[in-house]
Amino acid sequence: MNHDIKDPGLAAKGKDRIEWAAQSMPVLDLIKARFAKEKPLQGLRLGLCLHVTTETASLCRALKAGGGEVYLCASNPLSTQDDVAASLVKDDGIPVFAIKGEDNKTYYKHIHAVLDARPHLTMDDGADLLSTLHAEKPELLAGVLGGTEETTTGVIRLRAMAAEGALKYPVVAVNDAMTKHFFDNRYGTGQSTLDGIVRATNRLVAGSVFVVAGYGWCGRGVAKRASGMGARVVVTEVDPLKALEAIMDGFDVMPLAEASKVGDFFVTVTGDINVIRPEHFRVMKSGAIVCNSGHFNVELDLDGLAKIAKTRRAVRDFVEEFQIEGGPAVYILGEGRLVNLAAAEGHPSSVMDMSFANQALAAEYVNQNKGRLPLDVFPVPAPLDQEIARLKLKAMGYSIDALTEEQSKYLASWQFGT
Repeated sequence: MNHDIKDPGLAAKGKDRIEWAAQSMPVLDLIKARFAKEKPLQGLRLGLCLHVTTETASLCRALKAGGGEVYLCASNPLSTQDDVAASLVKDDGIPVFAIKGEDNKTYYKHIHAVLDARPHLTMDDGADLLSTLHAEKPELLAGVLGGTEETTTGVIRLRAMAAEGALKYPVVAVNDAMTKHFFDNRYGTGQSTLDGIVRATNRLVAGSVFVVAGYGWCGRGVAKRASGMGARVVVTEVDPLKALEAIMDGFDVMPLAEASKVGDFFVTVTGDINVIRPEHFRVMKSGAIVCNSGHFNVELDLDGLAKIAKTRRAVRDFVEEFQIEGGPAVYILGEGRLVNLAAAEGHPSSVMDMSFANQALAAEYVNQNKGRLPLDVFPVPAPLDQEIARLKLKAMGYSIDALTEEQSKYLASWQFGT
């Protein structure tokens, strides 16, 4: 079996960690059990470009149980858990092309290795697999039924492709499912970002000024968790509605130029490029800790920072000091990549349970509806989203009410008034 991983000898450790995570993924486990009986993905080759983590391993196992032939590469050079990659290769027979810390050339070599398998369905976290396929291997497009996309940044890229007429097959925006972005982005990113910061720095959050750039679902989660740990949270925004929401949620709001002067911690979660730039770095407190929790490492202008720094050095694992000429020393975490995966383990498995349940059901949906889906980026069908929520509630031991016939009729009619 063709693969490229760091060390096959890590497989035993990876298997134990995968099984630990799987204990908190009951919804995906139920889907896996049904897939094993029904084989809804039989004969399909699935190309996955996702974070290679314990939770992703459970998704790979579910897809394989459904009859799929799974090929996996990393969606971020620093997010791979090498022991997980080893276990997937050795224990599950899944070709994995991922090594933590791989350089950019190797990263794209691994994407091409997955594309060389000629997948019928692509599964992305950031749209690198799909965009590489469209740009560099267009001859393979005719064999692709559809794709799925895990994250906000990828959905933005795909909608831009669709608007330009460049998208050549339908894609399900898994990110936009209520059971994904409400929970994964808010609770998952919120907790795992703080986890990455604390693991990397061992600094106290309580009593600090914690600046969150961007108040989307991820920003909401990060701000809430930082506040819960005792920080004074400052939000920076370009959207007046989101800025107003942040104020109503109890946070300070100010331009980044002002926040740069008072922050102790900085986290970007915008999905945009060069959010924190040299003019911001120059006025920061000496000792400021700066990181990114958006998908790509473009939110911090690190090239600009390097140009104004007189020295730079690694001071801890995943912590690099930049001493600015005539200015402060600022500390960048995880090379500006996703701090929750670069310096920690990513989202808790109970959150990824719903995200990857969406991925598995979306793959089944694409296969069941091949040739009938619009050439566009479209959401997970509402019934699938509702089913995942129902299964999660059941797994957590909760039950809810059902509408009476009279209530259903009332909600579906216009004749009833006061």
